[in-house]
Amino acid sequence: MKRRSTFIPSTGVDYDPSELKINGRHLSFAGLKAAREERLTLALKELPTEVVKILENSHELHIRWVSEEPYDKFGAYLSSLTPGLHVHYTPSKENDDQLCPLLQKLYSSSIRCITANATFTRPDILSERFSSSASLQYYSLLPSLKQFVAWIQRNVCTASDVVCKHNAALLNLASYVDCDHDSIAHALTMTAYWSNPPAVLMDPVGEWTTYDHWNMAIDTSLNDKNEVGLLQSLSAPEPSELQLEGVLTVVGEDTEPKPVMFSFPSRHHGLQSHQAHIQRYSVTFDQPTGLHPTMRIRFPSTLNLQEPKDKPADSTCVLHSYLTLPSVLFADEYAFPTSDLDPLFTEAHNIISLRSYSGERDLEAPDYAIQQWGSALLLELATPQSASAKASEHPWDIKIPLHLRYLAPTPGGKQTVEIPWPIMFWACTAEEGTKFTVNPFDRVNLGYDGLFGPRTMFYHLEPRVPEGGRLTEKIDVPVLDTDIISHGMAEILTMTLVIGGFLWVSWKVLKEVRWEMKWWKTPEAQRQLEKKAQ
Repeated sequence: MKRRSTFIPSTGVDYDPSELKINGRHLSFAGLKAAREERLTLALKELPTEVVKILENSHELHIRWVSEEPYDKFGAYLSSLTPGLHVHYTPSKENDDQLCPLLQKLYSSSIRCITANATFTRPDILSERFSSSASLQYYSLLPSLKQFVAWIQRNVCTASDVVCKHNAALLNLASYVDCDHDSIAHALTMTAYWSNPPAVLMDPVGEWTTYDHWNMAIDTSLNDKNEVGLLQSLSAPEPSELQLEGVLTVVGEDTEPKPVMFSFPSRHHGLQSHQAHIQRYSVTFDQPTGLHPTMRIRFPSTLNLQEPKDKPADSTCVLHSYLTLPSVLFADEYAFPTSDLDPLFTEAHNIISLRSYSGERDLEAPDYAIQQWGSALLLELATPQSASAKASEHPWDIKIPLHLRYLAPTPGGKQTVEIPWPIMFWACTAEEGTKFTVNPFDRVNLGYDGLFGPRTMFYHLEPRVPEGGRLTEKIDVPVLDTDIISHGMAEILTMTLVIGGFLWVSWKVLKEVRWEMKWWKTPEAQRQLEKKAQ
């Protein structure tokens, strides 16, 4: 097993690297306020058999879980993804029915997943030459990783290994957790990120304790490699690059921390602090929602809704939004322009075009008849163009027309569904000749990144969430009230109306046919026939 622990202290926090205590194969430190990333690389022989069977039948498998709680992004951890469970999968066999049961066992038994072929969707391939997407995609809302944590504690940790169980419990408080299978290296990499130290967590002896910092004690065995980094961000020499400096220690090999500096091209960037604060967005649904809700993405002012100020000099940037919509909600792709030639739609919605749509396309099927998980949309958005609009302090709204599917009947006549917030980013071209080689902190296979060319940089916008809020919105959906009318009675009434309507239409048609037959026997009809014959 290989382990890499990276800590990036919060802005304004100074930490003396000499506080790291190294004693042989043991490293410890205390009182560090920082973002933290843990990356474990495991060989297949170190994994449970049920997981190995899936990985051996996978060409590639990328699982991403993102918390519904908003979190800060630091250093090299700047990518964004909608909250929930994302799976990107390319099977090595045509028919592989094992993945869905494993996802339900690991993450949640309530996940709607039949088989990969039936439930997963196929992402758009906008460029055969540059495509880097997996062949299948899946998404589901998943508020927590409690079931995943319990599975690790039960199947990976031994009964007496309290440290292992403690580290697994920390995943409940992570900002995101990724799992990536490398079919070439025959290894599984799990990456977890915490934007801040957990406010409350369970210590190794099972006590809940309040923290605002990290206290770490890392021991490594002869067969494992543990690497610990304490890094801070610097101003990079090139707009497309990120630069980090600090100290790095290989536990068991180094007797003291070694100074390091990383500089590498990066696909993902944040906006400058002032611009990032202004360009925060919020998401709501217009009320009343009805069966045709409108998602409204609002920027409080157009004043600074402009391209990133630190982009490359000759770069071209376009604002985009990426949505993952569960099957209960969908967009009519034919309602959106597919090019920038519909100024009336753009003016009304501030949407230039629908660049990509993948997933369920049946516009009439009820939700309980849908097998696929839903759909994913990539929208190119309009931004203020005139000088007066750019200087305005009025809000700038993007309005996305959506549709709700019919849901199963329920007592009370109402169901509440939850929809994840979309992500927002500027997609900018990099300078000619820039090569985005895989850097130590790169995060790829996010769904939207495979829809762009290899020289695309993403400048991510941050959401503006109310205090105590989450990155999801709830919608009340009207359904058949089984307290008033039972499901069976509704079926009988529906069938009665359908049959009654058919009989009424048939009667009308037969009535017209009988009238026509009688008319052709009249003297007037005979005279018309004689005229045509002459």
